[in-house]
Amino acid sequence: MKKLLILVTAFALSSGVFAQDKMDKMDHKMDHKMAMKKDGMMMKDGKMMMMKSGKMMMMDKDMKLSNGTMVMMDGSVKMKNGKTMMMKDGDMMSMHGKMTKMKMRKSMHDKM
Repeated sequence: MKKLLILVTAFALSSGVFAQDKMDKMDHKMDHKMAMKKDGMMMKDGKMMMMKSGKMMMMDKDMKLSNGTMVMMDGSVKMKNGKTMMMKDGDMMSMHGKMTKMKMRKSMHDKM
C-alpha cells in the first residue's frame, strides 16, 4: 500500500513539472509569433526604418516581400501588379505586404 501511495504521489508531482515545461515552450512560441507580426518597414520622421525581431534599425537596402511587393529605401513601394505609391510618416508595411497606419501617441503637450 505504501508503494502505491508513493507511486501515485511521484506521478502527480512529475506530471506538474511536464505541464509547466510544455507551457514554457508554448509561451516562447507565442512570443516569437508576436515579434514576427511586428516585423516590417515603416516611414518615421521622413526616414525608412525596419523592425526585425523587436529591434528598430535604419533600412539599408531595398526589400522584396513574400507577396512580391518591393519596398525601396526612399519609401516608394512597387506592388507585384506594377502599381506604385509613396509611404508617408506613420505608414507601416508588414513583411507580407500589408500596409497599415502606425498608432501615433499624443503627448500631454499636444493635448493642451
